[in-house]
Amino acid sequence: MRIAVLGGGHGCYAAAADLSEQGHEVRLWRRDAAALAPVIAARCIALKDHRGRREVALALATADIGAAVRGAELIVVPTPAFAQVDIARALAPHLSDGQVVFLPPGTFGSYVMARTARDAGSRAEVAFAETGTLPYLARKHGPAEVAITTRATRLPIGVFPATASTHAHAVIAGAFPAVEPAGDALSGALMNAGPVIHPPLIVMNAGPLEHFERWDIHNEGTQPSIRRVTDRLDAERIAVREALGYTPPHFPLSDHYENDRWMYGNAHDKLVDSGDWREHIELRSHRYMREDVAYGLAFLVSVADWAGVPCPVASGLLALGGVIAGEDFTRAPRTLRALGLAGLDAAALRRLLHEGLER
Repeated sequence: MRIAVLGGGHGCYAAAADLSEQGHEVRLWRRDAAALAPVIAARCIALKDHRGRREVALALATADIGAAVRGAELIVVPTPAFAQVDIARALAPHLSDGQVVFLPPGTFGSYVMARTARDAGSRAEVAFAETGTLPYLARKHGPAEVAITTRATRLPIGVFPATASTHAHAVIAGAFPAVEPAGDALSGALMNAGPVIHPPLIVMNAGPLEHFERWDIHNEGTQPSIRRVTDRLDAERIAVREALGYTPPHFPLSDHYENDRWMYGNAHDKLVDSGDWREHIELRSHRYMREDVAYGLAFLVSVADWAGVPCPVASGLLALGGVIAGEDFTRAPRTLRALGLAGLDAAALRRLLHEGLER
């Protein structure tokens, strides 16, 4: 399959290398041409996993987004939520009918990117899909090297519009066989693990994160008291899903710690053992704050408020995160109010999710 991978982060390099090694024709796009230069020069990414280290050739590495996505059946965008609008604008002139844009994860980016591309002038019939996590636990070890600790074993995906689900599932499964249907885009957004696992870890570890140069929030930062907060937060997420009529599986985050039923199987020990998550985290600017609190948790709280579901833990963590960052995260750009959707009733929202944007 011809696949475009957009972005320059850990998940982007992992996807480009892994999908190329599977035999797909992969084109990697990164806006920062200077940062991409080592990959362009080498024409490959060094991939490290349990099988060792090897160099994986790419079909193309480019700073020209049109060259990357032209003719691609699948466009994979494993970037933070705050990058999605700019990418959608850059992508819009190059989209064509039948393409599938896959956001792992999405934070309701499937709707946001579809609307942004439409507002930018695209009239292509494109399906946008999102899942609850990156397909990989991965970290870059250099400008052209990435280490994959483990790969996802289950990837529940929601599709916008839902009428395109059959086509989107088939295309995405050609690259990621672990995908499984999870309904519409809002259902997919409410599978996102980042806004559940990371806000308690970054807010409740604020002291050691500011004190120590490196700190592993998944090891010494995950203590029983923090786990209790995480479990209660996840219960609020699941309550929102149930109030909206979404049925199991809800992928409770407790499975990540206790058994092999979660998206990565039983991967917590692998994550800690790798040592790759013992890192420097700058509280105000790190992705866990900018994406998972300011975007993901703000979105969850807004949906809970719209649905009339109490979420005191989510609201409290959102408030604390905002105090740490010096911002009011309730006014963040990824809430139903900010997206202009808070005034819709349940029937109108379901219709939008099912049928998509008006032509």
